[in-house]
Amino acid sequence: MTISSRSGLALRRPTASLCKNSPARKGGVGRVDVPETPPSRAGLAASATVRTCSCANPSARLRDVTACVVCLAALVCGGLVCAAADAGTAKISVVDQTGRPLPCRIHLKDKAGRPQQAGKLPFFRDHFSCPGSVELQLPAGAYTFEVERGPEYERHSGSFELAASQDKSVSVRLKRIADLAAEGWYSGDLHVHRPPQDMKLLMRSEDLHIAPVITWWNNRSSWANRAPPEEPLVHFDGNRFYRVMAGEDEREGGALMFFGRRRPLAITGSSREYPSPMKFIQQARQDGPFSKSSVWIDVEKPFWWDVPIWLASGQIDSIGLANNHMCRSSVYASEAWGRPRDTKRLPPPLGNGYWTQEIYYHLLNCGLRVPPSAGSASGVLPNPLGYNRVYVHLGQDFGYEKWWEGLKAGRSFVTNGPLLICRADGRLPGHVFTAGGQDEVRIDVNVSLTTLDGVPAIEIIKNGRIERAVPPGKVSGTGSLGTLTFKKSGWFLVRAITDNEQTFRFASTAPYYVEIGQAKRRISRRSAQFFLDWVDERAQRVELKLEDPQQLREVLSHHENARRFWQEMVERANAE
Repeated sequence: MTISSRSGLALRRPTASLCKNSPARKGGVGRVDVPETPPSRAGLAASATVRTCSCANPSARLRDVTACVVCLAALVCGGLVCAAADAGTAKISVVDQTGRPLPCRIHLKDKAGRPQQAGKLPFFRDHFSCPGSVELQLPAGAYTFEVERGPEYERHSGSFELAASQDKSVSVRLKRIADLAAEGWYSGDLHVHRPPQDMKLLMRSEDLHIAPVITWWNNRSSWANRAPPEEPLVHFDGNRFYRVMAGEDEREGGALMFFGRRRPLAITGSSREYPSPMKFIQQARQDGPFSKSSVWIDVEKPFWWDVPIWLASGQIDSIGLANNHMCRSSVYASEAWGRPRDTKRLPPPLGNGYWTQEIYYHLLNCGLRVPPSAGSASGVLPNPLGYNRVYVHLGQDFGYEKWWEGLKAGRSFVTNGPLLICRADGRLPGHVFTAGGQDEVRIDVNVSLTTLDGVPAIEIIKNGRIERAVPPGKVSGTGSLGTLTFKKSGWFLVRAITDNEQTFRFASTAPYYVEIGQAKRRISRRSAQFFLDWVDERAQRVELKLEDPQQLREVLSHHENARRFWQEMVERANAE
């Protein structure tokens, strides 16, 4: 195991691939009093088998919100799975390089591959969060474990045998491979379904800085029978924030996330197609901004059917390039109920990831400047908190509102593994280069890459196409990807896709923009037509699903507005 310096390029191969319902506590900003999370079947079973619970996680449906199915091998001794004489005690301690306890995530499995819970520590699907040490009473047998703490630490894996009545100690030292906060980069996950009362430990365990927590979601709301908190923002550890008033409108057209409001939107009772999500987009802007920043609306995935309608409205703040179809150990190979891709051209399992990026590039090719975002949907889909995350550069001027302002400016990169820092002529992503009266713009591109997975090439994407693919070995030391030349307006970004065959693991910077001459934004006719055709397909689907004439007219009015927008875009195109 070797780690080279992050000056220029740092590369690393992996060594391997680790419910509390306590009341909310005071944070640095104020007290957030949230309803207790109702115990699920898993929670009830865990409370009866605190010492030896084993779980399996068959995710039968994409939208299944059940955390896990707890399998009980036997019920004896008043509810314990095994008699104490057949159990041993495992003590797991995790420390950092200085020897201090390190909050982390632990994936602990028995010989049959069944995940193990750890009493009241936050558990989801196949892992629990740990403050740095944990003691578990387990049936005698063989166990494997993986310990992780976000992408800035090495991964550690191991195994142990536990005999009956044995005390077994396991010590793990996790080495930090990057410290992006020290360089002014702060990470956030915009799709969080975890209990608010667990968020402090969860964020510490993943080294995450920003997390808006979804507490209202279509027909579910934590605030249905009580008033929302006066101060929904919790600040702790100096540089971590979570906010408990995020919401999600997820229906036939796709999923939108709403951040920054003081109260939920009145979306309860909406059908799959009525009213249009545009109604709630418009309502969201009417009230509830947090301080200087306005309400933030995020498109959860680019391939949702209503994306062209939402984009045409001009009301979208970000779009999920690293989204919940990309999971830690697997990938959802289809688009669920979104617009399907051509699977012959983009075959599974990784085709969905490439389709996601293609759609985003079409958006940029139309001259729209929407920054990429990232979300994991931990609490619903099989991801840890922060698996998909977006890093925003703030220097030393870190704060909750400042983070959103930086995300809006595009000073960011998204990732679910590699750490990709890019500077073009010394500038961060989001920068707009201008010709200054010249006929062309020449830009030197430099990167720093830290990765636990193999990366075949670091790619520059220019106006939607791969302009250059450079093997990491040729970048090491200098960090240079060479010089880009623009003679017309356009955009570019840098991405790194790993060779992991199980999931779409990658990093991508937000775009840089180039303006030359009178046409400040490049508009591709092909990309505008792509969205125009999409709007027509979507309208046909709505007509088949809505029977009420008045409702149909109301919903289709937004599609008609979008169609005019994209038709005008086709007519204004200045590039093929």
